[in-house]
Amino acid sequence: MQNIVILAGNIGQTPEARTTQSGSVITRFTLATARPRYAEGRVIRDENGYRTQDTEWHRITCFNGLGKTVQQYCEKGMKLMVRGRIHYTKWTDVDGINHYGCEIIAETVDFLSRAKQTETDDDGQFIDEDDIPA
Repeated sequence: MQNIVILAGNIGQTPEARTTQSGSVITRFTLATARPRYAEGRVIRDENGYRTQDTEWHRITCFNGLGKTVQQYCEKGMKLMVRGRIHYTKWTDVDGINHYGCEIIAETVDFLSRAKQTETDDDGQFIDEDDIPA
């Protein structure tokens, strides 16, 4: 049996990264996906004939190199495809109340829209073919 998830959607907020005491980078963000809304087995349409959709929000966690790349090049609104696995957590707070969580641990992230420019990028300058040695 395998635990495999593939999601394509838009980033909900700019990814946030933190570094653990051991030096591991953990980057987290939310991903919004959409699905058609159904009633009685049929797609519901609005007054203009467009399909109505429900948005699902997914918590995504990336580690180390992948986390660094996502934190550096991704921003709110970008389209991504995330491949990974579902991870469930359970914890008890100081009042003894049980809490449950679900997140996607990303194994790969593909950019479906242009990555944000960073300070180290070359400002979109391209190398002229005449400058390339033969």
